Amino acid sequence: MAKRDYYEALGVAKNATEDEIKKAYRKLAMKYHPDRNQGDGAKKAEEQFKEGKEAYEMLSNPQKRAAYDQHGHAGVDPNMGGRGGPGAEGFGGFAEAFGDIFGDIFNGGAAGGAGRRAGGGQQVYRGSDLSYAMEITLEEAARGKESQIRIPSWESCEVCSGSGAKPGTSAKTCGSCNGAGTVHMRQGFFSVQQTCPHCHGTGKIIPDPCTACNGQGKVKKSKTLEVKIPAGINEGMRIRSAGNGEPGVNGGPAGDLYIEIRLKQHEIFERDGDDLHCTMPVPLTTATLGGSIEVPTLGGKAEIDLPEGTQHGKTFRLRGKGIKGVRSSYPGDLYCHISVETPVKLTEHQRKLMKELDKSFRDGGERHSPNTKSWTDRVKDLFK
Repeated sequence: MAKRDYYEALGVAKNATEDEIKKAYRKLAMKYHPDRNQGDGAKKAEEQFKEGKEAYEMLSNPQKRAAYDQHGHAGVDPNMGGRGGPGAEGFGGFAEAFGDIFGDIFNGGAAGGAGRRAGGGQQVYRGSDLSYAMEITLEEAARGKESQIRIPSWESCEVCSGSGAKPGTSAKTCGSCNGAGTVHMRQGFFSVQQTCPHCHGTGKIIPDPCTACNGQGKVKKSKTLEVKIPAGINEGMRIRSAGNGEPGVNGGPAGDLYIEIRLKQHEIFERDGDDLHCTMPVPLTTATLGGSIEVPTLGGKAEIDLPEGTQHGKTFRLRGKGIKGVRSSYPGDLYCHISVETPVKLTEHQRKLMKELDKSFRDGGERHSPNTKSWTDRVKDLFK
């Protein structure tokens, strides 16, 4: 059976534009796609779908369309010495249209980003995200701060005005992909799309690149950003700065900048979530006799009353003296761990007094050292 005229199969005029051909094929494909036609009419719908697909393959390719307009079906039939039929080089036109309608058929739709196409047909790629490590103090994390950072950025090359070509010259359409930025390889009914290896997805070749930017059309600079650090931020959290990552390709959106927070080691405090911990050295006499000691907090100073006989390792909790986290309703607590300090570098007089005190403690028996007596008993039980 003789093939129907391709223009007739798509329902377009012979002088139809590329966009009109594409729209006609989208409409036909949505109507006759096999997934939308089941039952008695499935076979006829499949035939009309294949006919429309073949017509679009030919008419969406400028070279094949020209050959068809001049010689008819013979100009594109590989068995008749034509320039290639369905499935030959140039199959990408069908793949592009099929990709466009695929989401419509299944009530979906492309979400954009890398892989969508610019108006000129080139692949559009989103820029890569960047990461920046910012080190701040514990006080800055607790209270928040505003800071400035310098990050690498790209600016249009002034020499070539962003074209990438040497002044006086211009870029040319890539012959391998015909400016599409991608090439296709057909495998049965499906086609595999790949970034064009010659133009690297730009759709253009620059024979004489600009020496100032090496043909990239942009030069690397640095820019200053204002960054607001929220109060309560913690180690490992990230702040997103939209659009300040690497620039996109072919007009694609820029990536984002992620500022990763690192906390400097503090001389006094250690942070655990919203809580703070500190170790307080206490003189032996104060721990023995009891008394008030002054402890630091991020908001100033506070006092703790030590009871008589406070032991090494005892922990005191100061409610609300920690940090109010980014997502917290209330601030955490401050935990003070007591470290009883043993006197060093004693004078002869102090040494004599300590010996007298030690004898007094020994004469007093276990009531002065209950922990020592308990520990000694446990050791004896171990070796029975």
